[in-house]
Amino acid sequence: MTSKYDHYSKEELVRIIEERDRKPRLGLVWERDEIDHDRSLNQDFVALDLLPEFSRGDGPWHNLLIEGDNFDALRYLRMTHAGRVKCIYIDPPYNTGNKDFIYNDRFVDKDDAWKHSKWLEYLYRRLLLARDLLAEDGVLLVSINDENRAKLELLLDQALPGMRVGSLVWRTRDSTSAKSRNFSDVHEHILIYGGQTFSFLGSDKTQKKYKNPDKDPRGPWNIDPLTLAFNRIERQNLFYPIQNPKTGNWYPCDPNRVWAYASEKIEKNPDRLRTETMEEWIRQDKIVFPDPETEHVAIWSTLEELLDAIDRGDIPKTPKKQNPLLSRDTPDLEFWVGKPVGFGRPGFKKHWKDLRSHTNPVGSWVARLTEDADEDDYLTLRSRQAGEGTDALQDIFGKKVFNYPKPPSLIKTLIAQSTNANDLVMDFFAGSGTTAQAVLELNRENKEQRRFIMVSATEATADDPDKNICRDVCAERIRRVMAGYGGREGTGGDFAYLRVLRMPQEDVLTEIDHPQVWTALQLIHRQSFFPHPNPLPEGEGTDSLLQS
Repeated sequence: MTSKYDHYSKEELVRIIEERDRKPRLGLVWERDEIDHDRSLNQDFVALDLLPEFSRGDGPWHNLLIEGDNFDALRYLRMTHAGRVKCIYIDPPYNTGNKDFIYNDRFVDKDDAWKHSKWLEYLYRRLLLARDLLAEDGVLLVSINDENRAKLELLLDQALPGMRVGSLVWRTRDSTSAKSRNFSDVHEHILIYGGQTFSFLGSDKTQKKYKNPDKDPRGPWNIDPLTLAFNRIERQNLFYPIQNPKTGNWYPCDPNRVWAYASEKIEKNPDRLRTETMEEWIRQDKIVFPDPETEHVAIWSTLEELLDAIDRGDIPKTPKKQNPLLSRDTPDLEFWVGKPVGFGRPGFKKHWKDLRSHTNPVGSWVARLTEDADEDDYLTLRSRQAGEGTDALQDIFGKKVFNYPKPPSLIKTLIAQSTNANDLVMDFFAGSGTTAQAVLELNRENKEQRRFIMVSATEATADDPDKNICRDVCAERIRRVMAGYGGREGTGGDFAYLRVLRMPQEDVLTEIDHPQVWTALQLIHRQSFFPHPNPLPEGEGTDSLLQS
């Protein structure tokens, strides 16, 4: 009786068992073959052939466009660019089972019972390689639909452990027609996985909310809430009245949102607190009390008067929801009899100079250009209408040449927030080249010098063996964006067109040629890429290149 393990050696089988025992998993599990994965990495060697006739410029080239299987390209780039890429954006196949992507023919069939495992393994092998390319402050951004978001996020957690940052949501279509169950799925996700020191650039906070009406020597300030999202049962030690020492007015605590700071009258060991007490903040003039000249103040002489006021609703309330701060079941209700009670709410004086950061973080919602958004506390990324990607290709080629391209404005805003002026951007599912266009336009707008590496497949099939998306769409699009099209000013720039070549390990020494070695050495040691000189210029031999 034959087994699927018969073709493995004893040593390989032992290694499989040891590997599985060493990696107990919680979460996503799929059908995979570790030995096959290992063989795919090491059974052959990858080289790159330069095709000057498809490149733009004569060199040195600062940007790379690689034609071929992105798994092979990533294997090569791990040798040349490990730890050097600041931002990787990819829009991988969504595992729909449709025939809109060439890899479906090889890896994913809608009738295949194991299609999810094949899709996951296909991506997993590429994500492991991509992880090694990221710089310590680098980030991987992955587009995915709602249907496969959960599976892909678990896969990314496994491939890039500890690197999850979060996700963005953006609207994909202008229409809102429902597919079924009266639900319209017009959004997709962008999953964010970053290195240890990665951070979005954000935007500078504005001081428009920060004023200094009392001429505080500590500078401008704003009023922050003085409460926490706990009720009086959950945080009994933070439920107490506070008094304005200047006016003598008392303020009840919200039973649904207690004070943010402990009281010296309740806390037995205030020195053990991680922050100042309420009384200490008051002494430091960090608590802002309502203006005594305009505030309504009440004094109830008897408990009956107070109960009558409670029944009539004539008591202090929360500003927005108008929830009563005093009720018949308020503990120690008699405390409030005979005291001046303010109807306003105290707040915390937060000084501009004390902010932990003067940068607004990036919000998780990608808004439309016409959509209103409150950007006082966070930066809202924006994108044009969902059909912008198709329109962009129509403008460049005058016809539809690629299905479902992403909006250039979406990719541009992601790159702008993830990179600096001279960083390296990569897309190994480059397709029609949207990411390259976004990089080039961003450079032109801000006079910067980002570089890109694009990897795109030919997408040739048995029925269409001459099809070459990389050469005829991606490269041509980049070329036209650089040169200018339809009356638009060109961005300028260059790229080297390279083609992946696989060769058996045992034949490397006899099959690899000087230009391929020259290309590898330059990509390892230089940011720009020169064509192979013939003969080599004086002082530019292999030894001197290795030392550069």
